[in-house]
Amino acid sequence: MVVLVVMVVVLVMVVVVMVDGGIFETPESEPISVDELAFKFALALGVGALFGPSHSSSVSAVQSICNALEVPHVQTRWKHPAVDNRDSFYINLFPEYSSISRAVLDIVQFYKWKAVTVVYEDATGLIRLQELIKAPARYSIKIKIRQLPAGNQDARPLLKEMKKGKEFYVIFDCSCQTSAGVLKQILSMGMMTEYYHFFFTTLDLFSLDLEPYRYSGVNMTGFRLLNMDSPAVRAVVDRWAVEQLQAPAKMEAGMTVGVMTTEAALMYDGVHMVASAAHRASQLTVQWNGLTGQVIINKTDGLRKDFDLDVISLKEDGMEKIGVWNSGTGLNLTDSNKDSSTNVTDSMANRTLIENPYVMYKKSDKPLYGNDRFEGYCLDLLKELSNILGFAYEVKLVTDGKYGAQNDKGEWNGMVRELIDHVADLAVAPLTITYVREKVIDFSKPFMTLGISILYHKPNGTNPGVFSFLNPLSPDIWMYVLLACLGVSCVLFVIARFTPYEWYNPHPCNPDSDVVENNFTLINSVWFGSELMPKALSTRIVGGIWWFFTLIIISSYTANLAAFLTVERMDSPIDSADDLAKQTKIEYGANTALMKNNREGIQRVLTTDYALLMESTSIEYISQRNCSPYRDKVTIAILQLQEEGKLHMMKEKWWRGNGCPEEDSKEASALGVENIGGIFIVLAAGLVLSVFVAVGEFIYKSRKNLDIEEVSVGQCEWHNKY
Repeated sequence: MVVLVVMVVVLVMVVVVMVDGGIFETPESEPISVDELAFKFALALGVGALFGPSHSSSVSAVQSICNALEVPHVQTRWKHPAVDNRDSFYINLFPEYSSISRAVLDIVQFYKWKAVTVVYEDATGLIRLQELIKAPARYSIKIKIRQLPAGNQDARPLLKEMKKGKEFYVIFDCSCQTSAGVLKQILSMGMMTEYYHFFFTTLDLFSLDLEPYRYSGVNMTGFRLLNMDSPAVRAVVDRWAVEQLQAPAKMEAGMTVGVMTTEAALMYDGVHMVASAAHRASQLTVQWNGLTGQVIINKTDGLRKDFDLDVISLKEDGMEKIGVWNSGTGLNLTDSNKDSSTNVTDSMANRTLIENPYVMYKKSDKPLYGNDRFEGYCLDLLKELSNILGFAYEVKLVTDGKYGAQNDKGEWNGMVRELIDHVADLAVAPLTITYVREKVIDFSKPFMTLGISILYHKPNGTNPGVFSFLNPLSPDIWMYVLLACLGVSCVLFVIARFTPYEWYNPHPCNPDSDVVENNFTLINSVWFGSELMPKALSTRIVGGIWWFFTLIIISSYTANLAAFLTVERMDSPIDSADDLAKQTKIEYGANTALMKNNREGIQRVLTTDYALLMESTSIEYISQRNCSPYRDKVTIAILQLQEEGKLHMMKEKWWRGNGCPEEDSKEASALGVENIGGIFIVLAAGLVLSVFVAVGEFIYKSRKNLDIEEVSVGQCEWHNKY
């Protein structure tokens, strides 16, 4: 018989009877009949309360005896809810089953799980989780229900099916001993990764030995009833641990030595509550602050419906409290985004594909292995990210060599499929962010913002024609120059005939000769300037304007001829998608439509008249070489590289390095009237001016000759008179 003291804690594998002055216990391993148990009760005068048993096989019998003898029956484990609710002497310190079911549902809704797998050990698990099982009818949650093999058999075939079915969110409803075995088998199946989230409904998850799983990156969450935030509770738990280490009992496999289990804590609270009530009054109290928090018993059904549950999660430092669930207020996660690790993970499998200049095979005369086989923009980016985030990586090529597209059945291929299947942890590639891809995988901030450009083959230069020297000036200009030449010749001929200063005496030795000549015949007017020089002001104006006109024309012709000799003109220039759509000579398409990949599209561009629509940066690299060739942290790291200018330096390294010189995007075009039309206006103005000057000269010369004739006539008359 164990003497009742304040620190009485009875192990749960016994039936405990409290009497006046003490407690006696009956191990359940010993065979005992109901009659024998009732006889013991009858002998034990003044029975105060009965605790246990811990297994359901004897609960109904013990409860019947307690009801008959009107003895309080205190339970510390989950009990199937009574249908008739006639157990008036029943008290259960274990949290009420429907409240725990609501707590699990709140966890599922908080993490926004759309598909959940429930794995239960026995049929009672379906009763405990009925609120969650009803969720599909009220919430958009898909639930798949599976049962663990009976008798602690191998659960790996079940886990294999779950792994194949990509069931990443799993809720296990089983005992802590079964949970320890399941965790070992999960580890052996390679499912202890950051992609899985396991939730255990057992309240003893904290008591398991989780040391092998701390650094796996797996998400493991559960509930804890013990109020470890209270200094008084922690003192009791520490004393328990010391006593257990001094006289260690036989522990179950997978359990941590010296850790107080939830059932032991509930037994402590139950005995303490009954003992305190016995000293104060003849009836049990319904409220008490114990190791498991505030104990409030419903007077109607004897169930504990008001309680707090600590939400605990596995971190690298061990189990940590991340929130609290209250039966009245619901879930409150205090630090759900807390991450004690500065690294993304210890090792990451990266997937990419060969796409110049993002990823290329490194040229070497020696065999290369591993990541050393590759070089390029993405490799430099991965190196910088690993330096910032502190992870190791292994670069592998995508098996099918595709970026990732969805077929008619909704199935993905390429690197998107490998990310979905968790074959790869990270993909670094020129992968375009699209709506359909965003629904199945997570994208970081783009390390490069680009658009869609058109890549097409540059037409080969045609051999210059015999009359290609005429190209610098448009046909209209050549016609206007010819007309101007003829017009100026005619005007010069007329003015030279009209002005008296272009007439001269062919016999200078005979000044009295009446014969005069003019050098500006119609033929000479065309060729003036070689030997014939104009003498009159009017003809000189015509000559000066013509020489200025020819100076401008020759200068413009020479300048544009140089441009034609250095810039090759395109027969069918394409500046936009609209130009591409308006023509039929050049076919066009994209790598996901008419071409299987960019490489095939580029080859077709180089060999045929074909325009390929692809990312502008990829086109920039191809044109330079073909001359005549984990989410938030990764995003932050990319932003850091962008702020430091390293992304720009890497782009310049892999795009501009050893590339072709920049080409002038402007094309040489023939000079038209709008370019040099003004010189024709100057020429016309000069001709008009010369006409007016010629008229003036004619009038001036005529008056001068008239005055001379009048003087001559007067002299003749004077001589005749005298």
